Amino acid sequence: MKVTLERKNSEFLFEAKGASGIPVMIDNKTVDEVKGSSPMELLLMGVGGCSAIDIISILKKQKQEITAYTVEVEGERKEVGQAKPFEFITVKVLLEGEIDPKKAIRAAQLSFDKYCSVSITLEPSVTITYEVYLNGEKLED
Repeated sequence: MKVTLERKNSEFLFEAKGASGIPVMIDNKTVDEVKGSSPMELLLMGVGGCSAIDIISILKKQKQEITAYTVEVEGERKEVGQAKPFEFITVKVLLEGEIDPKKAIRAAQLSFDKYCSVSITLEPSVTITYEVYLNGEKLED
């Protein structure tokens, strides 16, 4: 896997591209006019996107009808010298549709414990937790 980043202004704006060629704008949040996501926001997006793809794939294979899917990912940072890495990441999966609650919970478990490469990559240094909501109600394990 390979990505490229090309600087687009005299500050910190970069256009990143992977194999698809679709651009993603990356910027520093300290500039006056931010024109892209920060690298730390992109990490959170990666966790949310990776788990979403897993969960949707699992539920589709089980013939569950997903009418809406939203994911909210929040990261809490700590200071380590000059850096501020994530210490905790919380993922809130919001599903709507005709979905068996047990299958929704199991799909999330499989994603975070077995399939989501992004979460598994971060796990040694970041605690990642998740909650699953189905049609507005929080599901319990």
